[in-house]
Amino acid sequence: MRAGSEVPVAELARWVSTRVSGDCRYILGIAGPPAAGKSTLAQNLAVAITTAYRVGAGIAPMDGFHRTSAELDAAGARHRKGQPDTFDVAGFVARLKLLRDAPLGERVPWPIYDRELHDPVPDVITFTDQQIAVVEGNYLLLDQPGWVEVRSQLDEVWYLDAADVVIEQRLTDRHVLGGKTPEQAHTKITDSDMPNARLISHTRDRADAVLRETYGNYLICEVR
Repeated sequence: MRAGSEVPVAELARWVSTRVSGDCRYILGIAGPPAAGKSTLAQNLAVAITTAYRVGAGIAPMDGFHRTSAELDAAGARHRKGQPDTFDVAGFVARLKLLRDAPLGERVPWPIYDRELHDPVPDVITFTDQQIAVVEGNYLLLDQPGWVEVRSQLDEVWYLDAADVVIEQRLTDRHVLGGKTPEQAHTKITDSDMPNARLISHTRDRADAVLRETYGNYLICEVR
């Protein structure tokens, strides 16, 4: 990858596919603020790697390690859902280690976050012989107790950047679609989402590359 270039997902997929070596699973992280487009990039990347380059790739979302609504209610923390301490970071790190260390062919289950249930659902995704795992989530580069262990389990991490105005509009659409009123969405964005985004922005310098989506392609802003 070269800083300053603008490339399609297919070119990013080509780059990742060349990183595979032997029987080891290559783990790529995609970090960034909420609603930057991490899930879309991860999905398109995995499809392109699999179809164009015949290398098995799967997606391992961090959001599957949200603590349940019941747990957050018991702790009086439901209103802070999405902040770093509302995730099971120890469980996330343990599953990443398993994903890294398990021999190809061995079953490794992975949870997802269901936006209709507003809760994690265990073991929806299964890794077996996929040689590439794309891990996407907000806090992959966070330098805080527990979270700091995540980076050591990832071979490479990209930071997907986005302008605040883009993030806010996408979050508004997401929250309203999820059942919130526009007023509730605004409160959630102001009180939680954007403070989280600012926290995450400070992790940008720890990434191997910084990308920004531009009309379906990706501008490579920085490479380290």
